[in-house]
This record gives sequence, structure tokens and C-alpha cells, in this order.
Amino acid sequence: MQQLTDLVARARADADGIGGASARVIPIRPALPLAASEAEVARILQICNACRYCEGFCAVFPAMTRRLEFGKADTHYLVNLCHNCGSCLHACQYAPPHEFAVNVPQAMAQVRLQTYHDYAWPPAMGALYRKAGLTVALALAGGLALSLVLAVAMTGALLHEPLAGNFYAIFPHNFLALVFGAVFAFVLFALAMGVRRFWREVSPAQENAPGEVAGVRAAAGAEAARDVLRLKYLGGGHGEGCNNEDDRFTLWRRRFHHFTFYGFLLCFASTCVATLYHYLLGLHAPYALTSLPVLLGTAGGIGLVIGPVGLLWMNLRRNAAHGDVAQRPMDRGFIALLLLTSVTGLALLAWRDTAFMALLLAVHLGVVMALFLTLPYGKFAHGVFRSAALLKFAIEKRLPSRLQLGAD
Repeated sequence: MQQLTDLVARARADADGIGGASARVIPIRPALPLAASEAEVARILQICNACRYCEGFCAVFPAMTRRLEFGKADTHYLVNLCHNCGSCLHACQYAPPHEFAVNVPQAMAQVRLQTYHDYAWPPAMGALYRKAGLTVALALAGGLALSLVLAVAMTGALLHEPLAGNFYAIFPHNFLALVFGAVFAFVLFALAMGVRRFWREVSPAQENAPGEVAGVRAAAGAEAARDVLRLKYLGGGHGEGCNNEDDRFTLWRRRFHHFTFYGFLLCFASTCVATLYHYLLGLHAPYALTSLPVLLGTAGGIGLVIGPVGLLWMNLRRNAAHGDVAQRPMDRGFIALLLLTSVTGLALLAWRDTAFMALLLAVHLGVVMALFLTLPYGKFAHGVFRSAALLKFAIEKRLPSRLQLGAD
């Protein structure tokens, strides 16, 4: 540990040498005690700040160099900026079995889960992140699907004459709009409240002052949106991809994320277009196979088969050192719900004009409801917090360093 102390002291001395005796750090807020996982990230980042070999790998390292100390807010910001590509682990000369035991991806993955827990809304629901595993996801989907199947069976419509794809003959439109609309509104509100608290904690006052960021906010927002849509930092440290089983690079993790991300967006777009058709144009379902809602939904459903299958395959094969194995049940639960949603949706489309339409519709709606209910308290949250961290990074790098080296 003496070597570690010397290394950190040398990093501080280097920083002082840049600004002279007048170099100082502007405190942002009173320091809060760190949990064990947060303290480990802070320890590792002190070493990384002295080494800086990985400075060009991703956004984490240039953001790190704007700090000399790493409090709770800093650790939560940086761990959500990390995309867990694994490149820095294989490049690090201090990685295990070195006595410094520097494993950036694993340490940051552990604190990311703490982020979701700490900023959940309402706070009491944060504990669900630690229970949102594959078994819970499948049990919830199965339970909701079974409930709807039994409800349809009680009406005597479980097996019926072909209805030309008229779902509203089974479940009235207003009923579906009310139930799913209410759940979706809660999901948006819960996620918005959580990320709002996160933003206020990790962003210093100067980044929230209109006068300070008025000139950079639009450009920073555009850059962050571009990085999110491209999944830029899933390209690995050198653009060759992530590490999965070992130190070999692969772009497949990024590609499968793209299939999943854009498949989800296409399905959402299909729902939005169908809503516009219904309320603005007076065009009611069922829609033809060549209609825009069906084409968008079909393309999205195919993406949500390819992407989750690929991500599940990679998750099963991934090196345990690249992340937090305790979170794999949460990862796989979310992947399973996405896959079940797409498979049941495509099956419903294929057999919508048969006597099995009501059964398939009940199963699909049960799975979709399970997916919606778990969105604020499962793996989906990582995309929301990561997007906020990318926006903060885009703003922060356009502002003067808060280290104020050389200031009076």
C-alpha cells in the first residue's frame, strides 16, 4: 500500500506543478461518506489519474482528469459514463494479479447498481433492482399472461371464429388505452424523477447556471444525442469493439445493442403512429400488413429478436472480470422480457386471423405489461442514466476545468 500512496502523492505533486502553489480545487458540496464499492472506484481512479495510459480510450478518462478527488457524486457520474467495454482492463499494467488490483469495469459496474438503487423513485422501490432477476421477470410475465388468459376464458372467447385481426373485439380499445397509458405514464414519471435527482447531485452549480452554459447547451445536447444513437463508446478503446470472453476485440456487442435499441424504438414508433391513426385520422385497427404501423412493428419485432438473442449469447459467454456477475440475473431478466415481447408480438401478427388470436393476444399483453412494470426498476434504467452522464460530459468538457489550476 506504500507504493499506492506514493503513486497518488506523485499524481498530486504533478498537478501542483502545473499550477504552482496557487493551484486549488473548488469544492462543489460537502463530502458525503462513501460506500465500500464507491470507495473502491475512488481508489482505482486515483491510480488511473496518476497513470493515464488509458486517457484516450473513452469518455471516462478525460472526465476523470478534471478531478483530483472522487467523492460520491463523482463516482456515480463516472460509473454511468462507463460503457463496460472492458478495453481498459486488458490494457492496464496494474490489473490483477498486480497488488493494486485495478479492475475499472468491474468496480464501476458494482457502483452502477448502487446508482439505480440510490436514485430510484419512489426511494422504497430501489430495492427492486436487486430482485429484478430472470426468475422474477418470467414469473411476472407468466402470471400476468395467465390472468389475462383466464379473463378471456371466462367470457367464452378464448377460442373463437376468425375476427380478421380485430383485437378490440377481445379487449376494448379504451380499456387497453387506459391501463397501458397509466402504466406508461408512471414509468416515464418514475424514470424522470430518478434521473432528475441524479443530475442535480452529479452536476455542480456552474453547470446548471443558465449564464454559464447558455452557449454550450445546444451543442452539448446534440453531441450527447449523437453519441447515444451511435452507441459510440461500445466501440472499445480503439474503435475495434468490446472485449467479451478474453482480450480479443469484437463489435458484435455493439451491433446487438443496435438491433435491440432500434428495434425497441421502431416498436414504440409503431404504437405512436397507430395512436395518431386512431385519434387524428379516424383510422381504426386492424391495419393491413402493408400499413405503416404494421411495417414498423414487424421491423422492430425482428430487431428485438436478433438483438436480445445475441446479447444473451454474449452475456452467457462473458468473462466474469468484465463486470459484476451479481447483476447478470437482472441483465438476463430484461433481455428475456424484450425477447418474449417480440416473439409473442410476431406470433400474434402471424396468427391474428385464426381462432387462436385471443389466446395469443392475452399472452402478448401480459408479457408487455410485465416489461412496462419492470422498466423503472431493472436494466432499462442504465440507458437513461448513461444518457444523462453523456450529456454532462458533453457540457463539462466545454467549460473551464473546475480544478482552477493557476487561479489566484
